[in-house]
Amino acid sequence: MKSITTILAFFGTIFTINAQSNTDIFLFDLDIDASKIEIKKGKNLSNNEGYDNQPSFLNDRYILFASTRNGQTDIAKYDTRYDSRTWLNSTEGGEYTPLKRPTKNEISAVRLDKDGKQRLYSYSGSNGESTELIKDIVVAYYTWYDENTIVSAVIENDNLNLYVSNLLDGTNTKYAANVGRSFHRIPNSNLVSFISKENEDQWQIKSLNPKNGTIRVIANTMEGVEDICWLDGKTLLSGKESTLYKLRLHRDNNWKEVADLASNNITKITRLAVNSESNKLLIAGDVSPKTDTEETTKDNPDTEKTETITSPSEVETIVQRNLDAYNARDIDAFLKDYSEDIKLYAYPNTLQTDGKEALRKSYEIWFEHNPDLKAIVKKRIVIANKVIDEEQVTANGKLFNAVAIYEVENGKIVKVTFIQ
Repeated sequence: MKSITTILAFFGTIFTINAQSNTDIFLFDLDIDASKIEIKKGKNLSNNEGYDNQPSFLNDRYILFASTRNGQTDIAKYDTRYDSRTWLNSTEGGEYTPLKRPTKNEISAVRLDKDGKQRLYSYSGSNGESTELIKDIVVAYYTWYDENTIVSAVIENDNLNLYVSNLLDGTNTKYAANVGRSFHRIPNSNLVSFISKENEDQWQIKSLNPKNGTIRVIANTMEGVEDICWLDGKTLLSGKESTLYKLRLHRDNNWKEVADLASNNITKITRLAVNSESNKLLIAGDVSPKTDTEETTKDNPDTEKTETITSPSEVETIVQRNLDAYNARDIDAFLKDYSEDIKLYAYPNTLQTDGKEALRKSYEIWFEHNPDLKAIVKKRIVIANKVIDEEQVTANGKLFNAVAIYEVENGKIVKVTFIQ
């Protein structure tokens, strides 16, 4: 088994010891004609301190990405229709590279457990339960060729080597050594692209036919760049620093600039993904520490700040911190996140508790009489200033399910509605 340090290095998650590293997920519209590619309407989907990376399209409505939550990386699912986010798993390990498994209601992801074990798992789209997909090899990056065939970079002796795994017969076949992290099914073909680093002076984009192992050179990467995606069967997209480039095979002699994304607060493009219609582009990138609020204040120094705007990520942090205090039965820490006029309701609008002192009296008794108290979040949705948790609660030896709807304003929980 590899050391955790080695595995983290392959994932590029050294960000955990580099406080300045901060990545976010952006969604753009693509406008394409015969002569040019335009990207429009850039939107930060994650807006979260820490690591948000490896985005992919689940379908036309939902987007998957790896995101930092409570100190570890989990699978986030973003709903473009309602501008909301849910979490698909609740394991103790960290999940990376979430992808839709073809033809199944499952999401796959590489999981790094706290004991250093690293494997590729499949997660049920209905309840999040996980199943190990490939045994005996340590997958770092991968893509699906079909519902039973995986092309991946496998960690061997501190190197990344290309393998094709057949889930039906359990075979793992090695086809190339010293590869990069970017794997993609090439549109309108039976091929998968990968990055070859065999030539250290010039990395190359190559194709692999997973059925017979045939490998061919497609193009050169930009210097030091290993992240690409396919716009269509002939056009590649890639990024270097804040600039997006394209390469049209058999027409462009070199990578050509499409757009500089510095105005979107992106300082370095890392991962890219295009939807099936080629009209939406996902970009994961390092972002500068400057926030929109700081920009507004700088541009309008006379603007008075009348209230504190709490972002969705901050709202979730507050609710999770409160849940942790609940599970610890720490009444003072628990009460700290509530406003003085906090109101608790039974759905839809039956007032149960009014004010912080009433809340203290109620929960002091609850904490005292339930030493086994524990609430586990099975599913979470974050919408603007609201967090909706589906919870499984253990209390006094009994197990029950509930839904809690938290509303946060100015950094405090002002309203909670319970559904049991």
